[in-house]
Amino acid sequence: MTPFPSSSSSAPLGPNAVIGIVGGGQLGRMSAMAAAKLGFRTHILTKDPNSPAAQVSHGVTLGAYDDLKALDAFARGVDVVTFEFENISADAMDCLSQYCPVRPSGHILRISQDRLAEKTFFTENGIPLAPWHAVTDRASLHAAAEALGLPFILKTTRNGYDGKGQSRIHHPADLETAFNTLAPHPLVAEGMVDFACELSVMVVRGIDGTVRCFDPGMNRHRDGILDLTLAPAPVEPAISAQAQALAVSIAEKLDLVGILGVEMFLDHTGALLVNEIAPRPHNSGHWTMDACPVDQFDMHIRAVTGMP
Repeated sequence: MTPFPSSSSSAPLGPNAVIGIVGGGQLGRMSAMAAAKLGFRTHILTKDPNSPAAQVSHGVTLGAYDDLKALDAFARGVDVVTFEFENISADAMDCLSQYCPVRPSGHILRISQDRLAEKTFFTENGIPLAPWHAVTDRASLHAAAEALGLPFILKTTRNGYDGKGQSRIHHPADLETAFNTLAPHPLVAEGMVDFACELSVMVVRGIDGTVRCFDPGMNRHRDGILDLTLAPAPVEPAISAQAQALAVSIAEKLDLVGILGVEMFLDHTGALLVNEIAPRPHNSGHWTMDACPVDQFDMHIRAVTGMP
């Protein structure tokens, strides 16, 4: 394993250094292929020996993402660790950080994988977002309904994606059903946003603090799943610049190293409200693969290895 000074070092990794990728899916595969173009090797931690990323990597450790023996074996064969999705153990990332740098960090993962932690972070750092309330019991649910008004959206705090793990509350009678159906608790209640469109910005930040953004994209969904991204987003230049500035602010406040997808709503008054973050390459950034000389996967690998 190539020696690495410390997680805070700005020294770039050398040729043939090994990037550990937690997760063996399509995003891990495309990250591994980007790493190969840049002269790095990759090692995948996955439960599936035939996973997409494992098919193109130099090494594979088979095991669960919270299996301490698998984590130990994986960490001893890599120089830096990153991940391809959020549904993994942040504690496991902390364990891996004892061996080598983890980029993005387990701290960022914890924020991004829990909606309450995420919204608390936004609120504490002055990031604009839709009104929200934590729901821990029936009393707080009714208090949220009173404060937000109907309709509003009730969501799980974890493991919700592509429209899953949420329910729209249109009538008081919906409250009990949604509270009993959505699990685990606590939940989060979000005010409805009368938005004109959804925008997303892929922002990348290096070890030395250098930050770069791709142009914002405009996302269109079908049945709660991303169907089309228009890039650059057909919005006024001032809106585009504001969206990028928000993404940069979040990346800096998180002390990000790597790439981050920032989703936000543009409402009919021209205000931007941040919805959620994803500290990894994102489906809404796939357009960069065909439209940009350096795409989101290249940028992510460059950032986590200390390249410019």
